[in-house]
Amino acid sequence: MSNETTHYQGRYLTLLERDHWEYATRSNAHAVAVIVAVTPDDDLLLVEQYRRPVDARVIELPAGLVGDQGDPNENVLHAAGRELIEETGFEASDIELIMKCPSSAGMTDEIVSFVRARGLKQVGDGGGDDSEDIEVHRIPLCRVDSWLLQQQSRGRLLDPKIYTALHWLSQEAK
Repeated sequence: MSNETTHYQGRYLTLLERDHWEYATRSNAHAVAVIVAVTPDDDLLLVEQYRRPVDARVIELPAGLVGDQGDPNENVLHAAGRELIEETGFEASDIELIMKCPSSAGMTDEIVSFVRARGLKQVGDGGGDDSEDIEVHRIPLCRVDSWLLQQQSRGRLLDPKIYTALHWLSQEAK
């Protein structure tokens, strides 16, 4: 059995040490759902928001915490559908798990579940909840590479999970 010490407990994060390794864990959710969503018009849905830890606007795939709405047993696919609507205004008729993986295995025990959302229809404006200021981007898949380079040249940070999604989408097209 490993020895675990709590160094700090905040509202959302806890700093732990196990076997001489410090790492962060979430105290308000048990996983993260990251959504790969393409509209019927072949537009990839991305979101942009200011992220305090990096003090910059970041372009990302839609994503959200699993279990942060008070249900500690929330299903990852249910959370993904809820977050997709909240952040982008799109609802999916089908959501399936692509894979689960660590987000940053040396720093946190957080597990990310990538999901594929299909059968999208717009049901709202998106933009997140009252604590978020999310800008929704619909980028044609055929232009996404050049658009991302343009955004990077404008000083936007790009979440590398976007490129993971683009890889999966290219494999899907084969």
